[in-house]
Amino acid sequence: MTHPLRKVLDEDPRYPVEAYEFIRDALSYAHDVMGLGMSKDSEVSPVESAVEDPAESESQPEQERHLTGQELCEAGRRYALEEYGLMAKVVLNNWGIYGTSDFGELVYNLIRVDMMRKSPTDRREDFDDVFEFEKAFLTDFDFGQNLKSRRPSK
Repeated sequence: MTHPLRKVLDEDPRYPVEAYEFIRDALSYAHDVMGLGMSKDSEVSPVESAVEDPAESESQPEQERHLTGQELCEAGRRYALEEYGLMAKVVLNNWGIYGTSDFGELVYNLIRVDMMRKSPTDRREDFDDVFEFEKAFLTDFDFGQNLKSRRPSK
């Protein structure tokens, strides 16, 4: 059996598998670390504007955790900075990701093969120009904050 991601890679060679793994990891980071996609009353919020991971929703058929395109872009920015520090922009660029529009292309490729979901109100354009990569990854890099998150606790 062929993995759905193989179809995406064959049909759209712009991005390597690492770029798709990054988007999936950023989605998990948004849910698990940033607490996005959850209502204040429960761990899982009702379906609204969503980009979703179907594997998670199989275990929770009536409710889905959701994010807007803008929220996923912000999660991707934070996750990249935490994982790659000052090299975040270089790493993303190496995978063909030069702006938030590329996040949208990746997400919608995954939606096309049912590896993510969207709501009727979600649009590919929700990912366009959410932030500038140069500013988000270089100009606004906070050395103190990023160093603190990497220091081992005593």
